[in-house]
Amino acid sequence: MIEDAYFETVAESFDRGLSPLKAHMEGVVAAAMLLSAVEGVEDDAARKQVMELGLRPRVED
Repeated sequence: MIEDAYFETVAESFDRGLSPLKAHMEGVVAAAMLLSAVEGVEDDAARKQVMELGLRPRVED
């Protein structure tokens, strides 16, 4: 579920013309917000947990 939130947000960011870095940042925020809401994790801890997953945008050629 967390990965889905990340990759959906990244895809939407790419659709808006954002760079991979900005898309990644938005994906992390979206996934962290979901984690925080579902698990009750504090915002900073949720972002850290999402970052530890090692998710990266998929750049299609």
